[in-house]
Amino acid sequence: MQTFTNNLIFSLNATIPIFLMMVLGFFLRRVQLLDDHTTQKLNQFAFKVLLPALLFMDLSTADFRSVWDTKFVLFCFCVTIISIVIALLFSLLHRNKAERGEFIQAAYRSSAAILGIAFVKNIYGEATMAALMIVGTVPLYNIIAVIVLSVTASSADGTSKLDRKALLWKTLKNVVTNPIILGIVIGMLWSVLKIPQPVILSKSVSYLGNMATPLSLIALGSSFQWQDAKGKLPATIAITCIKLVLFCGLFLPLAIAFGFRTEKLIAILVMLGSATTGSCFVMARNMGHKGTLTACSVMLTTLCSAF
Repeated sequence: MQTFTNNLIFSLNATIPIFLMMVLGFFLRRVQLLDDHTTQKLNQFAFKVLLPALLFMDLSTADFRSVWDTKFVLFCFCVTIISIVIALLFSLLHRNKAERGEFIQAAYRSSAAILGIAFVKNIYGEATMAALMIVGTVPLYNIIAVIVLSVTASSADGTSKLDRKALLWKTLKNVVTNPIILGIVIGMLWSVLKIPQPVILSKSVSYLGNMATPLSLIALGSSFQWQDAKGKLPATIAITCIKLVLFCGLFLPLAIAFGFRTEKLIAILVMLGSATTGSCFVMARNMGHKGTLTACSVMLTTLCSAF
């Protein structure tokens, strides 16, 4: 019982501050320290600068060559693919077609980069397996998110009537030019090629990366509108159950059957059962979606994920 209590307190200490950052953003909006224009610029700044810097910071300093585990990376990749398919199938039950892209992204996408390294490092003193988990999941997270958000945004604004070639070109362009994907690719290349990082560069990038989570969460809270959230509770609860219960129930026993233990198993648990990442909201807003369903999902999964 004592171990359970300590683990719960540890998890709450990691997740409740995230929720409080969203509450702070909501409060700042209510007292008019933030407005629509400022919040929009914060979202753009987080999307184009801070989140890419965070991912570059995490990946460029990881030593992938010395700890590479093909079986583990492939497991994370395949489970992510299956999770995306499951989220896609459940999204077909959601009546609002314009929100299906948000539903899919919020259901499968975890706080792998933001919480993964911190969790595993706090428990084991190093986070190499969390970095490998990020390699197997985060690029796929973002590429699929760009595709589903592009396609569903096109459907919502009527541009789906354009020929398929135009839609395909638009989607490919969004993937190639997505700042978060670029941050991942550059970070991984930097690590594999073992390019040295001067102190000035590493400190500058760490300053930007450390701002990514709190600033994006404050922007999320500031953007949240109670009146827009009405009617989103059933979909939000569905996303939370898929994210925190279904995926863990399906894939954690499978991970154990494959022989993953200790640091690898914790990394897989973060991949499956951590909260929907706040960067989902930032990406949804920057790709033409309202983001209300995403914001609700981030809040509820954050509150519940510690348990």
